[in-house]
Amino acid sequence: MSVSVQLPYTRLIDDQGQPLGELPGWTSDTDLLLALYKNMQRVRSFDQKCVALQRTGQLGTYASTLGQEAIGSAVGKAMNAEDVLIPYYRDTATQLQRGVAMHEILLYWGGDERGSAWESPAVAQDFPICVPIATQACHACGIAAAFRIRQQPRVAVTTCGDGATSKGDFLESLNLAGVWQLPVVFVINNNQWAISVPRSLQCAAPTLAHKALGAGVPGEQVDGNDVLAVYDRVQHAIERARAGKGPSLIECVSYRLGDHTTADDASRYRSDEELNAAWKHEPIGRMQRFLHARQYWDETREKALQAELAASINKAVERYRGMPPAQPTAAFDYLFANLPEQYRQQREQLGRRVAALAGDDHE
Repeated sequence: MSVSVQLPYTRLIDDQGQPLGELPGWTSDTDLLLALYKNMQRVRSFDQKCVALQRTGQLGTYASTLGQEAIGSAVGKAMNAEDVLIPYYRDTATQLQRGVAMHEILLYWGGDERGSAWESPAVAQDFPICVPIATQACHACGIAAAFRIRQQPRVAVTTCGDGATSKGDFLESLNLAGVWQLPVVFVINNNQWAISVPRSLQCAAPTLAHKALGAGVPGEQVDGNDVLAVYDRVQHAIERARAGKGPSLIECVSYRLGDHTTADDASRYRSDEELNAAWKHEPIGRMQRFLHARQYWDETREKALQAELAASINKAVERYRGMPPAQPTAAFDYLFANLPEQYRQQREQLGRRVAALAGDDHE
């Protein structure tokens, strides 16, 4: 039996950057439009550098955001500073937009816990990247519950991929958010692939947004390649939650133009024809054409931006490369609030061994 309920779908500009109707009033804010575009370009350039670093053995396994830059850039820009981001592993764009430094992201993907100890006060309460699938949704509900108990006008924003919506953690969190009417926004990056499993084999519902219905939560779809549409709907959902009207779920329909991670080879399970077709809808070119049509942007500014991005990315890479190695004892320092006695003894033993080796080196 098919589901007949139709959920809203928002798309504001087409692939050529042409408006599909009257645009929201906020689109007259040129600074905001340019900030969204610049962050998309920044994350794409940074993303390319991260992949190159991994391929040359200077970074660990990395999850690319290629083709999904509009979602993270819009989510990060729509949030207020006092809101809290509970991200998953494909949220580089959101973290950059929120204020996480590039060298810190490199440290994280380089296997260094210091990459989650962010310097900027603006992101001090944002959560670190969550790699286990969908568990971040549970954390988001706890944070949102704390906001409500404290009567704080703050919102928890959590993200996940399409595959995560099949996990119990996600569905249980959505259910709890609906029952408790929590100030939390769930954003799904439906990039069509849960590693090698296509969207068509993941869920029989007509859209992933329909999963919100069973939890009594408003659900909607948005064109994830349209940064204007994503920003508009995420901002609306955040302000709705801030006003005490409860949770929302937004499914952003995009496409993963790269591999799942640098440990994957997507050519084994998808065709070149499908990938080439998806490139025609990618978000950066669409937004660039929109800005050019309004004379907000031109080739001269584009060249200047690319030069600026290259310089800032190279500076971040050099800072990352120049970081002294973390102490071996750091492996024990991020597991427990109070280290169990057995681990404490092991840490002390390792510390003595490290000190002894250091002494030998100085002889």
